[in-house]
Amino acid sequence: MMGRDLNDVIAALPEERRTHVEARALELKEQVESLSELRRLAGKAQAEIASALNVKQPSVSKIEKQADMYLSTLRSYVEAIGGELDLIVRLPSRAPLRIEHLGDVDPDIAATSSRMAARRRGKPKARTHAA
Repeated sequence: MMGRDLNDVIAALPEERRTHVEARALELKEQVESLSELRRLAGKAQAEIASALNVKQPSVSKIEKQADMYLSTLRSYVEAIGGELDLIVRLPSRAPLRIEHLGDVDPDIAATSSRMAARRRGKPKARTHAA
């Protein structure tokens, strides 16, 4: 007995279901599982990324294997492969929101935050000097 081909199974589905399956398949094709896969899709080698980031190739390998990293590292990596990183927040009952300038911090706020963190760790206050 011969099995059915996947294309035959999909073709036998009602049109609405077939459209849904094809749309979902396209969504899955547009997703990547890892930074290394993203780099390969961009047609770049680790050595090229290392050169663009001004690091050695083993550092690129380490970045690609990290489960957690700074957004600035991810942004630099994506830009090194020729891409652009967008950060989208989805909240209930709201349209998706794009964060444009994550990390733009007022120096006074950064100094205050640094002093508060030092106090929590039991370290002396950081001193700031007016220029």
